[in-house]
Amino acid sequence: MKHVWFIPLLVLAFACKQQDTRAQAPPTAASAAPPARAADSRPAIVCFGDSLTAGFGVDPGHSYPDLLQQKIDNAGYRYRVVNLGQSGDTTQDGLDRLSLVTAEHPMFVILEFGANDGLRGQPVSNMEKNLARMMETLQNAGARVVLAGITLPPNYGADYIRRFDAVYPELAARYKVPLIPFLLEGAAGNTDLMQQDGLHPNTAGTQLVAGNVWRVLAPLLSRQ
Repeated sequence: MKHVWFIPLLVLAFACKQQDTRAQAPPTAASAAPPARAADSRPAIVCFGDSLTAGFGVDPGHSYPDLLQQKIDNAGYRYRVVNLGQSGDTTQDGLDRLSLVTAEHPMFVILEFGANDGLRGQPVSNMEKNLARMMETLQNAGARVVLAGITLPPNYGADYIRRFDAVYPELAARYKVPLIPFLLEGAAGNTDLMQQDGLHPNTAGTQLVAGNVWRVLAPLLSRQ
């Protein structure tokens, strides 16, 4: 099936801190902090990737990991979905953030990286090596990896795109993991399902993306 190209945008995150210099009254029994919530004991499914995972351009609660949690709950499974997407990330950035994933002790990881490597024209061999290192680390930590494939715009050249596209099925076979052939299947190229930038799915398109993930993930889940 022919895939329509997309390019996730690079989004810079800014953080600021404010300091309250007003005097604070001594705590009283009435103002004591409420008890901490009990930790969520459900096994974790970590969605790890770039802007397509982070939910760029859609309202809070409408990223594909949010919709995936709804599907899991509606099907009666007991898993918690953790969104560790970061807009603009390359596979190298993913390697640098990998400890955040393993800290969740995930049962499953939906791994979605590579578009920003391709956008920057980085060597396909570097992208493949970085993805392989992530997959090895996650598997050694006891996680089951589901690999999400993507593709590139045609102006990157047929040879580069051919080598880029081949990385995903090759890695899926090498590490014996399920593959989502193209995360944006059914949404990319459809103006009714994509944002105005033509690069990221809108709310309706994100529903399709969540469905693409669900079709591969659901057979792997078990009743707790």
